[in-house]
Amino acid sequence: MKASAPGCPCGLAPVLFLLLAAPPTAATQKNGINIYSLTVDSKVSSRFAHTVVTSRVVNRANIMQEATFQVELPKRAFITNFSMVIGGVTYPGNIKEKAAAQEQYSAAVARGESAGLVKASGRKTEQFQVSVSVAPAAKVTFELVYEELLKRHLGAYELLLKVQPQQLVKHLQMDIHIFEPQGINFLETESTFMTNELADALTVSQNKTKAHIQFKPTLSQQKSPGQEDTVLDGNFIVRYDVHRTVSGGSIQIESGYFVHYFAPEGLPAIPKNVIFVIDKSGSMRGRKIQQTREALIKILDDLSPNDQFNLVSFSGEAAQWKPLLVPASAENVNQARSYAASIQTQGGTNINDAMLMAVQLLDSANQKELLPEGSVSLIILLTDGDPTMGETNPARIQKNVKEAIDGQYSLFCLGFGFDVSFAFLEKLALDNGGLTRRIYEDSDSTLQLQDFYQEVANPLLTAVTFEYPSNAVEKVSRDNFRLLFKGSEIVVAGKLRDQSPDVLSAKVRGQLHMQSITFQTESSVAEQEKEFQSPKYIFHSFMERLWAYLTIQQLLEQMVSASDAEKQALETRALNLSLQYCFVTPLTSMVVTKPEGKEWSEVAEKPVETKNKHRNFYLGGPLSRFRTAGDRRSRITAGPSGKTPSDLWRAGPQGPLNSPHPYPLMAGKSLLPDMLLESAKTALPPGLLPASLRPGPRLVLVSQPALPTLGTTAAVPAPIQAPAVILMLPGQSVDRLCVDIKHSQGPMNLLSDPDQGVEVTAQYETEKAQFSWIEVTFKNPQLQVRAIPEHVVVTRNRRNSGYKWKETLFSVIPGVKLTMDKAGLLLLSSPDRVTIGLLPWDGPGEGLRLLLRDTDRFSSRVGGTLGQFYQDVLWGPPAAADDSKRMLRVQDLEYSATRLLKLDYQEGSPGTEISCWSVEL
Repeated sequence: MKASAPGCPCGLAPVLFLLLAAPPTAATQKNGINIYSLTVDSKVSSRFAHTVVTSRVVNRANIMQEATFQVELPKRAFITNFSMVIGGVTYPGNIKEKAAAQEQYSAAVARGESAGLVKASGRKTEQFQVSVSVAPAAKVTFELVYEELLKRHLGAYELLLKVQPQQLVKHLQMDIHIFEPQGINFLETESTFMTNELADALTVSQNKTKAHIQFKPTLSQQKSPGQEDTVLDGNFIVRYDVHRTVSGGSIQIESGYFVHYFAPEGLPAIPKNVIFVIDKSGSMRGRKIQQTREALIKILDDLSPNDQFNLVSFSGEAAQWKPLLVPASAENVNQARSYAASIQTQGGTNINDAMLMAVQLLDSANQKELLPEGSVSLIILLTDGDPTMGETNPARIQKNVKEAIDGQYSLFCLGFGFDVSFAFLEKLALDNGGLTRRIYEDSDSTLQLQDFYQEVANPLLTAVTFEYPSNAVEKVSRDNFRLLFKGSEIVVAGKLRDQSPDVLSAKVRGQLHMQSITFQTESSVAEQEKEFQSPKYIFHSFMERLWAYLTIQQLLEQMVSASDAEKQALETRALNLSLQYCFVTPLTSMVVTKPEGKEWSEVAEKPVETKNKHRNFYLGGPLSRFRTAGDRRSRITAGPSGKTPSDLWRAGPQGPLNSPHPYPLMAGKSLLPDMLLESAKTALPPGLLPASLRPGPRLVLVSQPALPTLGTTAAVPAPIQAPAVILMLPGQSVDRLCVDIKHSQGPMNLLSDPDQGVEVTAQYETEKAQFSWIEVTFKNPQLQVRAIPEHVVVTRNRRNSGYKWKETLFSVIPGVKLTMDKAGLLLLSSPDRVTIGLLPWDGPGEGLRLLLRDTDRFSSRVGGTLGQFYQDVLWGPPAAADDSKRMLRVQDLEYSATRLLKLDYQEGSPGTEISCWSVEL
């Protein structure tokens, strides 16, 4: 096999990308290695992404030092080129067949070095890293190129960039160009490091078919407050989708190659018969089974009334919940929820018997004609380990399951954690028309399970086949598929024949619930070729590279379930394509030669998903979204005073507070009464709502019981209590209203405003005097934010995103902006809506706070436990005998209000003593 030449030509637009560069800050500064330029240029055309990461460093020390170049890239991406330029000499990476690189690989291993320059680093990423010695005052340029075809997931394509320069960089710039001839339907970005200052460095412009996202922060914007360290450390994500029609087809042509994208809109979901096979062996005990139960309960709630289902749980033996599949009625779902909640762990792992039991349930229903005509049957297996009981030979289990299913049903395998044999599950699924996913052990495992179910929850078509005129195309990639699910997309690519017609036509046939359907699509070759010549950032012959990338991916997948004879032919074809197009795949390696000489060559190889115990994986954090439409900058909008929303939150009723104490200072000591100060210090842990936060919203729900009385002497007065709710009522002469919730059963409708399209519900625990969860729902855009003491979950387009409290979040989408700072204050705002704030309470007990601002924006139809006070509130005169008491009327209800001293924690610990009218609900 002929090895590719140095500097193997690479081509086009990448998809999902992450960047990380350079050695740690402290080490970098000490060693004198300085990154003076770091750029990422990503060109995305028709879902195919081509990313170039370039880092320029200089050795400012007077001795030789080591410079490290480190980039995180998507697991589905293929590296296509790498080079180093040192002293005007280019040292390229050469892509070769694995066997041809074995000599260098073995030599590196013999020296005790890490020969693999690429390793797994996260759920979605792998890391490329190379180090080189740099002479004093010398400069080095590193450049890495990788490519990937974006895969549509739950209705969106995603590009991910990890930004970790680990030092201030004079020239730091990211440019993302997107060109989609179908038209861009929506575009949003998320960031875990964005601040108000950094938001000014981000620009997003968009028209019908193109978008440009640029992030170019200055040195001052990169600096952390009061320090010389960088604040850039986290993820940057771009999500988008394209416009679609009922026909669902788009054929695009460039330089003699075509790509056919298929994802029709408006099709009804096909009823499904689903068997959940749940591992309850001893290794699942603890958090794993708890999260599995939680996810299963949520998934059961999402079943359609037209679906049928059953549950099989297994350890050493398998047991079915019901003897037959049952309809997903409310009664059956409730019973299944109770069953799922009662699953306990013990024993070994008998995967074989459990799988055969699941197949038998479907076979029995099929024989009795109990499976609805045109329905889809799925088996979903969740396990965390290898088979240890019953049949334990993986090859025999795979054979038994494949023979039992016999092409009638689709099997999806979820491998929980890193002890599971992923290769075993992958073949088990691919043999039976499904796929495999690893569920990562983390606090969001429940969300991972739910998201996987959402991927397969709505089958739209079965037996999907693509047909093209034989005189028009050749070298077509896979053209038949068992299932198409809502939110996904099927991609077929090929080459046009030399004498192909002027118009390329295609038919896509599939099976709906009760009928066959045919989609027809045509595309003018000349018009398509012209369209892809115009954008300046579309590189030549990108569609040919897209075809090669897709074909290699499909060949590698086919190899997993192929026979030995078939596997050799598939491998040969995939290898030839990998070498021809310079892709680092599992069949090729890239040899990187360092300046020290040939003996210092190292090898970069594509990692494969396998069984391992490696746990140093990036587990994610809060992500922020910028969603933009049209040409505009994404930034925080200043209010009438010129302050940003977070600034306004920091200004309480007495004005901005810049001191660490809400009371004046004298000789460095707070004038807050000592008793109150000590009481608050005891009740609240240090650091809760630091002075830098200073929130000053108009409504605060504090899940905090009364402060305890300290000491036992009679001289200590009763403690001042913190109310559950503090309301500032617009248009009222009475200043503040404190609300204590004394009676609560079940979820409460706190606020509901149909004109604003917002609703807030919550669960209040009166015994603990705290909110255990708060949920905010927006109608436009459709968005749900659910907060619990552990984390926040944002649900949009059936996609769940989990965010941890007290981690930076910045998101702008049309209609709603989400921001969160390191104190945990999560704000949901928009120019014409009430601003809603959520905050974790980590004082005594765990709970949540709710904060409101701009309450004058409520409409006349606002209602709810709290919303009622934003209707016309009528105050009665003070009582004759006691002017600290008066009545207030809200619609047809009357409440007794008493003037009392309360503690207001909205400006942070230790709290501020306020006087307000107190009512009980």
